[in-house]
Amino acid sequence: MASIDQLRGNQQALTTTRNTSNQTKTQETQSGTIREQQGMKPQDDAVSLSQQSQKIDKMNQEMAAEPHFDSAKVEQIKQAIANGSYKVDADKLAFNMMRFENDLNES
Repeated sequence: MASIDQLRGNQQALTTTRNTSNQTKTQETQSGTIREQQGMKPQDDAVSLSQQSQKIDKMNQEMAAEPHFDSAKVEQIKQAIANGSYKVDADKLAFNMMRFENDLNES
């Protein structure tokens, strides 16, 4: 790595460092191509998850597979609206709306 004096006085040192980095990448790419031509497999990267992470992933998959709402309850409400028997409790609705607003303001 170039020192501060080299960077101030000699810009060539910085350029050389950059070119060396690019040359190294080119050499690595060429080495990989030669290995492939010789029938050697390139190394694969591997990742392992902790047991806790695996459990969370499993829970996420299970939740994604479940419906996002209770379709039977939705159907009951639709039928009640259609036949005129659905009643709205205005006090309960107002209370829930206020609670929802309060929850939003606290977040």
